[in-house]
Amino acid sequence: MRAGPFAHRSLLIRLLAASVLIAVCSVAATAWLAARTTAQAVRKEQGQVLAYDTVIYTTLVGYAATHPTWDDVQPVVRALARRTGRTITLTARGRTRALARTGPVAALPDRASAVVDPLHVDASVVTGGAAGGIDPRALGPYRLTEAERRVLDPYAGKVLSCLRSNGYTGRMARWANGHPYVVVGSTDYVVRIKASQICDTAGLERPTADETKALTRLRTLAADCLRRHDLKQDAVGLDFTVPNGSATAQTCVDSARREQLTPYVAPAAQLYVGSPSQGTGAAVFDLSPANTVRIAGVAGLVLLVTVSVTVLAGIRLVRPLRALTEAALRPAGSSPVRVPVTGNDEIGRLAAAFNDLSERRERLEEQRKAMTSDIAHELRTPLGNIRSWLEAAEDGIAVPDTAFTSSLLEEALQLQHIIDDLQDLAAADAGTLALHPEPFYVRDLLEHAAAAYGARAADAGVTVASGTDGDPVLTADPVRLRQIIGNLVSNAVRHTPHGGSVTLSARREADRVLIEVADTGVGIAPEDLPRVFDRFWRADKSRHRLTGSSGLGLAIVRRLVEAHGGTVAVRSTPGEGTVFSLRLPV
Repeated sequence: MRAGPFAHRSLLIRLLAASVLIAVCSVAATAWLAARTTAQAVRKEQGQVLAYDTVIYTTLVGYAATHPTWDDVQPVVRALARRTGRTITLTARGRTRALARTGPVAALPDRASAVVDPLHVDASVVTGGAAGGIDPRALGPYRLTEAERRVLDPYAGKVLSCLRSNGYTGRMARWANGHPYVVVGSTDYVVRIKASQICDTAGLERPTADETKALTRLRTLAADCLRRHDLKQDAVGLDFTVPNGSATAQTCVDSARREQLTPYVAPAAQLYVGSPSQGTGAAVFDLSPANTVRIAGVAGLVLLVTVSVTVLAGIRLVRPLRALTEAALRPAGSSPVRVPVTGNDEIGRLAAAFNDLSERRERLEEQRKAMTSDIAHELRTPLGNIRSWLEAAEDGIAVPDTAFTSSLLEEALQLQHIIDDLQDLAAADAGTLALHPEPFYVRDLLEHAAAAYGARAADAGVTVASGTDGDPVLTADPVRLRQIIGNLVSNAVRHTPHGGSVTLSARREADRVLIEVADTGVGIAPEDLPRVFDRFWRADKSRHRLTGSSGLGLAIVRRLVEAHGGTVAVRSTPGEGTVFSLRLPV
């Protein structure tokens, strides 16, 4: 499908849209910030103001948690106003009436600064946290009297003395209502969990009569909620948590605790805090017409400059990208093209990478065509011979005797050899070549290879010998390694004239084993050495059918060695011989 007329400009349009969006957002944010900054009075010590607001809130929440009404809160509010320098107005819910006020009477803003409710507080603001959202100072019927403290504190002292005598370190702490308990060491475990088998803690853990009555009332209030959620009623301690309970059970307990504490705390109130200059009203800043025009003019100028710069940069970016796109969309099979490299930036590096990719594609295409031609040539010869013999037998020209079947078998074996080699190379290229490494002695491998090829070499008048320096051990796939050595020995025997020799040797080099296959053959010309491991390549094109070579043996050697994490190299002197060197990790 052909690209539309705006496809080439898509990058430019995106750059332009992004720049316009950024410019508009920047101008809008600047205008908003300027208006907000001008609208509000400059506050000195802003962090101190925030701290004062927190003090006001926590103080009033504490008052509400310890008083059933707001009747006597005016002195507290007046003292907070003097301390913080803020105006404070406290009203009942719905702003029906003012409970306390400092400063001149002013219109209240639409939204309160905070809601003062000891049964629903912000745990991050209240000192000491607020379990279940309830201020810890809201004790109600759980508050311990001084007389009860004087009774319980000696029990804590006895437990501490018992712990010290048994080698433990402890300290006394108190629940929110003042009931003492003992903490062992620096942990948060109370003594009944940490050392219940060491010291007698019954007197310390036993709730007072008032605490027992209040906890019983709490369980009664939570019972209906727990039954609605099919939850069992667990014991609730003075920390008001449900041991091993679910979040739903804890929610039921917290709701029951709010209901229980409601008569003991002041009702929720709305808090309005402001500065003396503005009272509790909201500040409003109106832009004058002159300021509005000035801001709009600056915004338009910024937008114009941004669009102009974006258009120029976009055109410069799109031009080389368009050339790259046109080159990449050329029809398959057409001659590759090169795009100009205009610089060393990202697009320049992209163009250079594209040119490199195009060159590699061209080389791979030439190699593919050559390899296809070689494969067809290698398969055509044995198939042609097999067909000729079969047609001769069918016409009665050839007699299907032992020589006849031997000839056909030889051609079939040659064909099978080529196919097996191609299959090994395909598996190596795809990364699916299976290896089964195991430790073995290299000397045994070389002696086996020398014996296996000795008879064939003797027929050609060539001797095969092996020897190792020491007795190196190698961890590799012995089957594949025999295939590697076999290909090298077979290749050496084919290219060694009558009276020559082939020598297999091995020795240890640091963390690798060096295996060499050397012959006294005709050697390889220096210009041919870089191509000896190429597929279907032969230095003597006229001899491959007579020698039975498929032209894939050395290519398979290289891929199998690389699969083992090793390297293979060759050095040769024409007329003197060739040495193939394998270096494999131990």
